[in-house]
Amino acid sequence: MATQGFSVNLAQATWFKSSKSGPNCDNCVEVAYVTGAVGVRDSKDKAGPALVFAPGDWHAFVASTRDGAFPRV
Repeated sequence: MATQGFSVNLAQATWFKSSKSGPNCDNCVEVAYVTGAVGVRDSKDKAGPALVFAPGDWHAFVASTRDGAFPRV
Protein backbone atom coordinates (compact mmCIF):
# COMPACT_ATOMS: atom_id res chain seq x y z
CA MET A 1 0.00 0.00 0.00
CA ALA A 2 1.36 3.44 -0.83
CA THR A 3 1.97 5.59 2.19
CA GLN A 4 -0.44 8.37 3.01
CA GLY A 5 -0.45 11.24 5.47
CA PHE A 6 3.26 12.00 5.61
CA SER A 7 5.79 13.71 3.42
CA VAL A 8 9.01 12.14 2.16
CA ASN A 9 11.73 14.25 0.57
CA LEU A 10 13.11 12.41 -2.47
CA ALA A 11 15.05 15.39 -3.86
CA GLN A 12 18.44 14.01 -2.79
CA ALA A 13 17.56 10.33 -3.20
CA THR A 14 19.84 8.00 -5.13
CA TRP A 15 17.69 6.32 -7.77
CA PHE A 16 18.54 3.03 -9.46
CA LYS A 17 17.11 0.55 -11.95
CA SER A 18 17.19 -3.22 -11.74
CA SER A 19 20.44 -4.76 -12.93
CA LYS A 20 18.27 -6.77 -15.33
CA SER A 21 17.01 -3.59 -17.04
CA GLY A 22 20.04 -3.15 -19.25
CA PRO A 23 21.96 0.08 -19.84
CA ASN A 24 19.59 1.55 -22.45
CA CYS A 25 16.28 0.88 -20.74
CA ASP A 26 14.16 4.02 -20.96
CA ASN A 27 10.92 2.21 -20.21
CA CYS A 28 11.70 1.14 -16.65
CA VAL A 29 10.94 2.08 -13.10
CA GLU A 30 13.55 3.45 -10.75
CA VAL A 31 13.66 2.85 -7.01
CA ALA A 32 15.19 4.88 -4.19
CA TYR A 33 15.55 3.82 -0.58
CA VAL A 34 15.31 6.66 1.91
CA THR A 35 14.89 6.60 5.67
CA GLY A 36 11.51 5.01 6.40
CA ALA A 37 10.31 4.83 2.80
CA VAL A 38 10.87 3.49 -0.70
CA GLY A 39 10.26 5.74 -3.72
CA VAL A 40 9.31 4.40 -7.15
CA ARG A 41 9.23 6.53 -10.30
CA ASP A 42 9.04 6.26 -14.10
CA SER A 43 12.52 6.42 -15.63
CA LYS A 44 11.15 8.46 -18.57
CA ASP A 45 9.84 11.20 -16.25
CA LYS A 46 12.49 11.80 -13.61
CA ALA A 47 10.93 15.13 -12.61
CA GLY A 48 7.46 13.63 -12.42
CA PRO A 49 5.67 12.18 -9.42
CA ALA A 50 6.90 9.21 -7.44
CA LEU A 51 4.97 6.63 -5.50
CA VAL A 52 6.15 6.21 -1.92
CA PHE A 53 5.78 2.94 -0.03
CA ALA A 54 6.54 1.74 3.46
CA PRO A 55 9.61 -0.54 3.25
CA GLY A 56 7.69 -3.64 4.38
CA ASP A 57 5.01 -3.12 1.74
CA TRP A 58 7.62 -2.67 -1.00
CA HIS A 59 9.54 -5.78 0.03
CA ALA A 60 6.30 -7.80 0.13
CA PHE A 61 5.49 -6.64 -3.42
CA VAL A 62 8.95 -7.58 -4.71
CA ALA A 63 8.75 -11.00 -3.02
CA SER A 64 5.29 -11.61 -4.50
CA THR A 65 6.58 -10.66 -7.94
CA ARG A 66 9.48 -13.09 -7.64
CA ASP A 67 7.07 -15.82 -6.50
CA GLY A 68 4.94 -15.38 -9.65
CA ALA A 69 1.93 -13.72 -8.05
CA PHE A 70 1.63 -11.37 -11.05
CA PRO A 71 1.89 -13.47 -14.21
CA ARG A 72 2.61 -11.75 -17.51
CA VAL A 73 -0.34 -11.39 -19.87
